Order: sequence, then C-alpha cells, then structure tokens
Amino acid sequence: MSIIVGYVPTKEGRAALRRAAQEAQLRRTKLIVVNSHRGGRDFDAGEAQRFEEELGKVQRSLDADGVEHEVRALVRGNEPSEDLIAVADESDGDFIVIGLRRRTPVGKLILGSNAQRILLDASCPVLAVKAGDDD
Repeated sequence: MSIIVGYVPTKEGRAALRRAAQEAQLRRTKLIVVNSHRGGRDFDAGEAQRFEEELGKVQRSLDADGVEHEVRALVRGNEPSEDLIAVADESDGDFIVIGLRRRTPVGKLILGSNAQRILLDASCPVLAVKAGDDD
C-alpha cells in the first residue's frame, strides 16, 4: 500500500506534499511523489533542470524526516491527472493527495480540470488540500 501525492513547486503543491508525508508517517506506509509534465516544446532543458533540483530538495527533506518514499518525475505526454491515477492504480494506492488553489467566486464554479478528473476518475479516495496563508 502507498500514498500518492501530486507535486508541483507551488504553495499548493508544498501543502499537499506536507500533508501526504504526515499521512505516510502516521500510517507507516510508503509515499510516492509524482511530478508530471506533458513535455513538448515548452518544457526545455532549463526547466527540466529546475524541476530536477526541486525534486532533489523534496527527496532530501523526506529523507531527513524519515519518510519512506519514492519520487517519480514523469514526462510521458499525459495530463498530470492521468499519471497520478495510473501510479495510484499500479502501486495499489491507499489514496491520492492533491493541492487545490483558492479561486474567485466565478472560478469556484469550475474546478481545475486535473483536480476534477482525479476526484471523479480515481479508483481510490482523494484528499484535496488547500494551502494556508503561511505556505
């Protein structure tokens, strides 16, 4: 069993990672951190290097906290929602943790497409985390 977290280097991504790490420690289970990109022409070598460095920081932090983990950087041409759901299915995930952005009143009518797809299509429970003001 494992906990899957979708991670991007934003305050929402950090909030999701922090909560997922807490859950992994509490449940004494493995945390799988998924960083997914569609790739293509907008994802250049410089951006790839920045994400690799960021994921290295994540690994060092989880190591320091004693969290059993695996970090997967995926550039397979999929939407992040597809990658998260696939990893959860492949690893028999207990649940998926995602970060949600705060939205304007109009924006609340439309949930982000990746978040919506994960909430509706995942075969396991999904924990949606909002970032706090101090994140």
